[in-house]
Amino acid sequence: MQKVSLEVILQIVFGLSEGERYQLILPLLTSWLDMTDSPLRSSMLFFPFLQKDWGKWTPWGQMRSRQNSIYQLLQAEIEEKRTKNNQNQGDVLSLMMAARDENGQAMTDDELKDELLTILFAGHETTATTLAWAFYEIHRNPDVLSKLQQELDSLGENPNPMEIAQLPYLSAVCQETLRMYPVLPGLFPRITKSSINIAGYQFPPDTTLMPSIYLLHYREDLYPNPQQFNPERFLGRQYSPWEFIPFGGGSRRCLGYALAQLEIKLVLATVLSNYQLTLVENKPIKLQRRGFTLAPNGGVRMMTIKKRSLSQVYPSSVSI
Repeated sequence: MQKVSLEVILQIVFGLSEGERYQLILPLLTSWLDMTDSPLRSSMLFFPFLQKDWGKWTPWGQMRSRQNSIYQLLQAEIEEKRTKNNQNQGDVLSLMMAARDENGQAMTDDELKDELLTILFAGHETTATTLAWAFYEIHRNPDVLSKLQQELDSLGENPNPMEIAQLPYLSAVCQETLRMYPVLPGLFPRITKSSINIAGYQFPPDTTLMPSIYLLHYREDLYPNPQQFNPERFLGRQYSPWEFIPFGGGSRRCLGYALAQLEIKLVLATVLSNYQLTLVENKPIKLQRRGFTLAPNGGVRMMTIKKRSLSQVYPSSVSI
């Protein structure tokens, strides 16, 4: 799933899907992102005293070296797009290069590269982790898999991606996955500017508040039997932005939430429509802290049993 999500984001955000630069940046980005795959190693992003570049043998030195290499490749991509002056490209980088602020100024190359790396850093492993959990729960619950495949098969062959994105049960499966397995356990802190009362508690100015996504999503009064994977709960109720917050909330909500949900739905639909899978091990998978995120400990190991096709599902319905 990490490979899938990285390739998707490279194509959508950077406009890269092939060529020498694509082959260079793919492993470089993977190794760079893997440098923050544990709470200890990711801590260097937050503590200045760990950000010492004493050469490539130090963690920060390695990170800076790989970041500089990525920046050089991105700079080459920016310069090539600028030379071609292709206004019809729909990737995020091309759109950002064409954007102008209220004073008619374009973004600088450094701003472009920083924005692109932020999108990449925040939108790669988070989406891959959610996909892994989704496949895990779908294949632990045969009734969920059956309902999902029936809904997907009802669209016929080669359905429109937007039709897939609007499927109610697929959407419910994705929402239930995000409820049970929020990628981040909590939101980044908010600091009160003045005295404020929240749910009967009075907080003075300069109080640091950190909402817990995980604890909220497991509240019994909101989600009965919260340990049970039950997509139907999202078919029978519309949860408010204060009850369901996998992408955060308010003006600080994740900017990539719509792209992430679309990607998750399309990947699930593509795989489940074309392949029959099974879990390699019939045992519970535990949560593991992986840098910033909560990920499946050891990954979700699956294997393909056989390919699926609509002609096998509906042998007499050739006209579908």
